[in-house]
Amino acid sequence: MATNRYVINKGVNQSIVFKGLKAQYIWYMGGGMFALLIIYAVMYMAGVNTYISLAITICLGGLLLIGIYHLSSTYGEHGLAKALARRSIPVVVKSRSRRIFMQRRALARK
Repeated sequence: MATNRYVINKGVNQSIVFKGLKAQYIWYMGGGMFALLIIYAVMYMAGVNTYISLAITICLGGLLLIGIYHLSSTYGEHGLAKALARRSIPVVVKSRSRRIFMQRRALARK
């Protein structure tokens, strides 16, 4: 009698990794490459020399590649969102008067 073999998928809840890019950075790279394609098309339609527009696009693409790989290695899968959220938290909350708090308290009683 033949035995059945079942393959177990061990990477079910892991994030997507493509050539070292993790999670959302793959989308950032795709969006950046699409923007570079649009920039090249606009320069071509404007009549810029093909070699100049190609050189500009390749330089911008290299900068994009280096920048996104740097973000991916520095922050990881969720670190960039956490860093941006941390920036929006105020360091100090200053209040020169208690009037606004007293008004809210009076409204809450009604």
